[in-house]
Amino acid sequence: MTRAWRIATVTDAARARISVARLAAACGVPTVTRTRLAAALSGQLRQCLTKGGTWLLTVESSEGTGGGPGELHVVLVPAPDGAAGERTPWTTSVPCPDPGRLSDPCPVPEETAALSEGLLGADEDTSLVLEELAAQEDLVAFHREELHQTNQGVLALHAELDAAGRAQREAFAAERRARTEAENARRRLTFLADASAALTASLNHDEILRRLPELLVPRYADGVDVWLFDHEDGRPLPADHPGAAVQAARTGRPQYAADHPGNLPGVEDRPPSALAPDRPLLCVPLLTPRRAPLGVLTLSPQGERWDPDDAVMLIELARRAGIALDNARRFEHNRDIAETLQRALLTELPSAPGVGLAARYLPATHGLNIGGDWYDAFLQRDGSLVTVIGDVTGHGLHAAVMMSQLRTALRAYAVDGDSPGRLLTRLHGYLRHLQPDLFATAVIARFHPDDRTLTWAAAGHPPPVLRLPDGEVRTLDAKPGAMLGIPLSQDIPDHTERLAPGSTLALYTDGLVERRSQGIDPGIERLGSALASFDRAELDTDLEDAADRVLQPLLSDSERDDDVCLLLCHLRG
Repeated sequence: MTRAWRIATVTDAARARISVARLAAACGVPTVTRTRLAAALSGQLRQCLTKGGTWLLTVESSEGTGGGPGELHVVLVPAPDGAAGERTPWTTSVPCPDPGRLSDPCPVPEETAALSEGLLGADEDTSLVLEELAAQEDLVAFHREELHQTNQGVLALHAELDAAGRAQREAFAAERRARTEAENARRRLTFLADASAALTASLNHDEILRRLPELLVPRYADGVDVWLFDHEDGRPLPADHPGAAVQAARTGRPQYAADHPGNLPGVEDRPPSALAPDRPLLCVPLLTPRRAPLGVLTLSPQGERWDPDDAVMLIELARRAGIALDNARRFEHNRDIAETLQRALLTELPSAPGVGLAARYLPATHGLNIGGDWYDAFLQRDGSLVTVIGDVTGHGLHAAVMMSQLRTALRAYAVDGDSPGRLLTRLHGYLRHLQPDLFATAVIARFHPDDRTLTWAAAGHPPPVLRLPDGEVRTLDAKPGAMLGIPLSQDIPDHTERLAPGSTLALYTDGLVERRSQGIDPGIERLGSALASFDRAELDTDLEDAADRVLQPLLSDSERDDDVCLLLCHLRG
């Protein structure tokens, strides 16, 4: 269906515009679309009237395909006979829900009142558009406010996320700091434990003084000076030492000498030292467990300042070093006493007719180097020779003193001329009644030069080893008595052995033959082999050299956990 209008005047244009608007309304074109169509058509009609001539306006409808909406096609072209000149046609299309209504009559009266009514109808469409525009503006304002609120929420969320991020970063930083501090604390504790073990592992005073700087430089200090009070009264001498070290020695409190405050816990600040004005000094007193002064440890830092935690650790290390030095001094003092006592207790072997004697005593390489091993030899009134070797349990001064008491008691008992078994029985009673917590082992052998007999008795001690003149070796393992001092009564028996000239008897303590990994029997066999390796002439001429040669294969290891005592008795021809 097609509708057409010829336009030559303004009135024709107004009628055509009103007709197109009414046809669009009749065909169901939406108000906004209809208003846009009317506005665009009005603009084109004004241009046509300006150019003059006659124009042809046609409106044609078309059905939609596939059940869709149809369209209205509006075309404005010059009339064939209107003398409007050449011009490109103006066309537009709008969706049309009901294109069939285009055939309905739509008259436009000629009266002016009808034109005015048509214009008012166009204003109604405009008002509807304005109403919809106002509604859209309200909707836009609502969405704008909603968007503003959303933006505010997003900004608040971003602020919260930023705050959470900062808090998380601060937490991570605090965790890293805590982990670093824990690692530093672990490192200091590990160093303190290792350094303490190194200082206390030795009882040698000079060794401790050598290790102390090696432990600290360059890990915790640039320089270390140890000032010890070697004079008898124990008071420090201030000459050639920093004033802070002298103050630390006098007060017993750590001192820090520098041109800036140290702020170290438990440390007093002092002016810089005149001996080292450009170098900070940490002076820590070395004290015994009784707070007696031993010396002062002076340290200089690697940098310009001390770390407070490092300073606390160094003060604790100085305390432990003082204890180690005090223990070393006490040990050396006791060792000197023990060695003096030991030298006083070693017996000078007598000269017996027909019997040669050689003795060796080697202290243990650990501890106080003195124990309860002892030997003795003396002549009785009848001319017989008594030889003794024994071992008191334990080490140190107590064992040495008890060994001396046993030696004295034995010599006193031997005045009565008792046999070896009887002497051991009396020593057993002595220990039970006077020293109930002390135990000992011993072997007593008595030589009778006139009849060349050997009488011997043992109490819990390794058996004597006898070398015959032909080189055969025998172990005198006849039934011994029990250890001396145990809580039971016993009578220790005597044993007698005929000797030929050239025989050699070896008395010894367990330190010579016993090894933890092998036991005692292999050691006794090695001792017998060593004795069998000599010629009779060697034993006759140089028994001292033979004693050294016996010890050499049996003591091949340099470390000894126990004392070693050996007494060789050789019956000459």
